[in-house]
Amino acid sequence: MRQNKNVIPVSGTGYWRSAFRIYQAVLDILFPRRCPVCGEIVKPAGRLICPSCLLRLSPVRPPVCKRCGKEIPDAVMEYCRDCMIHSHSFEYGIALLHYDETSRRIMAQIKYNNKREYLDFFGKAIADVYKKAIRRMGVDVIVPVPIHKSRRRKRGFNQAELLARVLGEELQLAVRTDILVRDRQTRPQKELSAADRLRNLSGAFRAGPIPADAQRILLVDDIYTTGSTIEACTRSLKEAGAQKVFFAVICITG
Repeated sequence: MRQNKNVIPVSGTGYWRSAFRIYQAVLDILFPRRCPVCGEIVKPAGRLICPSCLLRLSPVRPPVCKRCGKEIPDAVMEYCRDCMIHSHSFEYGIALLHYDETSRRIMAQIKYNNKREYLDFFGKAIADVYKKAIRRMGVDVIVPVPIHKSRRRKRGFNQAELLARVLGEELQLAVRTDILVRDRQTRPQKELSAADRLRNLSGAFRAGPIPADAQRILLVDDIYTTGSTIEACTRSLKEAGAQKVFFAVICITG
């Protein structure tokens, strides 16, 4: 049977796993890991982030909104103000960090200065923190939020896809890049209001048909601001036949 090149495998034989670890160890010697926070060589060797720099990150802590996963001041609220006002098509989501000055700088380094190696830390961190939560979702596959082909050519990679690969490997979940595509380039979202962001993305994504073994989807992206990108992707996926859509992101705005 011909392997679908759009399905990213999540496991291999013990031989290939051992070979990859040796290869990675050699790379770490030749090209030492840089810390995503300070940018210096990580110490001690073998880590993905400096232990002291880990304390400079601002993790999302309970209580959180039961819909978008944003930290809220009181558990009695259940939902953040945005989710109380606006309905969403997705089930609910999880986020690792607050989108503050430190994480904003790291995300910019990843996207615009090709620091894609930082995604290894964030993918593993999401898996470590939310493994049980993702299992409870009953996810069939992970789907990265796609970028337009012109942007991919310019950047050289899709950060959401690389993050999804790490997360898929850690959780032993298949990653599908053929289920959701981005057909239309849009205006930069940061220039728009929350309402205009969703209108800007209307028709930008195309999905489906959804396979029978991919009905429960975990969307993966780097940043959740107003949620318009996740919402637009979810609508496309559900229109194509997806049963339930969840999401996981590195950062979320407060």
